[in-house]
Amino acid sequence: MSIPYLDPNSIWFPDPGDALKEPNGLIAAGGSLSTEWLLQAYRQGIFPWYEEGQPILWWSPDPRLILLPGDFRVSKSLRKLARKHVYEISFDKNFSGVLNGCKHGYRKLEGTWITNDIAVAYTNLHLQGIAHSVEVWSSSSLVGGLYGIAVGKVFFGESMFSKVDNASKLALFYLTLHLKEWGFEFIDCQVHSNHLESLGALEIPRCEFMKKLEALTEGKPNNEEWQVDQRINASFNKYYE
Repeated sequence: MSIPYLDPNSIWFPDPGDALKEPNGLIAAGGSLSTEWLLQAYRQGIFPWYEEGQPILWWSPDPRLILLPGDFRVSKSLRKLARKHVYEISFDKNFSGVLNGCKHGYRKLEGTWITNDIAVAYTNLHLQGIAHSVEVWSSSSLVGGLYGIAVGKVFFGESMFSKVDNASKLALFYLTLHLKEWGFEFIDCQVHSNHLESLGALEIPRCEFMKKLEALTEGKPNNEEWQVDQRINASFNKYYE
């Protein structure tokens, strides 16, 4: 079964229900990585995922992995690490550093999926206040983090990395606490991984995921730089007891 090749001059995606079962969720090739294309894709439950030298490949897996902000599982080791305040957490302070950390420290399929074009596209989204990063610092060194895009009440997670134990988990922990306070409904984790499942993520059918997106991604992105909310920081103690 073939997939459609998208004209970059006309924004259009096939129905996600037509995605191929094998490989899981491949729906189309071609198109563009412009802001307009990417926002349309995410609102339809579709994301780009391909390697250097390939055309842009678009995916909509079934089932879909999501994480409800209130369901994040805080292990004893992570609770102990957070209580010590060994690391500093920031939002949107070094997006390029986080993206590069993910590019060189994490792989999907058999190769690095953060191509040069992907890096440029998501950096543009960040400059427009749509893509956001969470940074974990040890003194002045970036030792972990994650990035993704926010549309409506959904955060679409893209990638995370760690140079020290538990750094990416700590970034995700802080993110979930803020997203819960800000009224976000869930984080899209895209495809299943044992690591994310151990942190509280769960799989839901694509049809259920699409219904959630339709209601939660309406309107324009906020286009604002994120900041760590010190009021939320002050309430963290309840997680460390």
